[in-house]
Amino acid sequence: MSPTLLVLAAGMGSRYGGLKQMDPMGPNGETVLDYSVFEAVRAGFGRVVFIIRKDFAADFEEFVGGRFAGKIEVDYVYQDISDLPEGFTVPDGREKPWGTGHAILAARRVLKGRFAVINADDFYGRDSYGHAAGFFASLSGDPKGEIAMVGYPLLNTLSDHGHVNRGICKTDANGLLTNVEEFVNIRREDNGILYGNGLDGVRQMIRQDALVSMNFWIFGPDFFAQLEKSFITFLKESGSEMKSEFFIPTVVDELIRSGEVRCPVLETGSQWFGVTYPGDKPVVVGSIARLIAAGEYPAILS
Repeated sequence: MSPTLLVLAAGMGSRYGGLKQMDPMGPNGETVLDYSVFEAVRAGFGRVVFIIRKDFAADFEEFVGGRFAGKIEVDYVYQDISDLPEGFTVPDGREKPWGTGHAILAARRVLKGRFAVINADDFYGRDSYGHAAGFFASLSGDPKGEIAMVGYPLLNTLSDHGHVNRGICKTDANGLLTNVEEFVNIRREDNGILYGNGLDGVRQMIRQDALVSMNFWIFGPDFFAQLEKSFITFLKESGSEMKSEFFIPTVVDELIRSGEVRCPVLETGSQWFGVTYPGDKPVVVGSIARLIAAGEYPAILS
């Protein structure tokens, strides 16, 4: 069975000022998503599932999803704040869903096989999808070995226009992920050094060559059961907090520490870029133009 690409596209786009998933970046109105799906098809993926919100579903399906008709099988899943395990309810006053882990969990009813996860607004590059396809081809059926992560140096994932959030990773001598910690508000301070806040709120220095997760993950079918178990624990501990988030890297970190999974980090030479702030758009547009000029992509995607 061909793997599925699961695209996290339910974000508010609050820092960007709009639905950046629909913003044209290529020379003929292509979005970043157009290039992501193009690469997925080229790497052998047979289906793409978009995680979106109902309030912009009609526009998204028409202006984004409709572009892929005839190229790859397309499905949609809605992230709903009230989609919670039995026995849990949304606390009074909470308005936003529970983060990226909760978004993936929303797809549990439509995904049965192996799948990769990406952000809708990130450009990951051709090499990263090739790594994912190679990992799928190498799987032996051992549930412990059905998780992987595509990793990028932190320096190559920063924005000149504001802070970013990243999962900072460490690996062992065999390239297996040993620890991943989510840091928020990462930016270069006046002294030229990068700092970020850990989940404990403490601000600390981060090396610019640190390997980071850009939410390009590869999972087997057993992951949903593991994810739901972790989500229940999260809700018990932090579900009453108005702004608590259920992060994918934190879940993977817990699974590694418990010995339930092994997670190789697939280091990529692909160029990453994304649109977090309005000022990032010219950078993305220029980067895509240079890749087209270098022959990486056709002038018109087909």
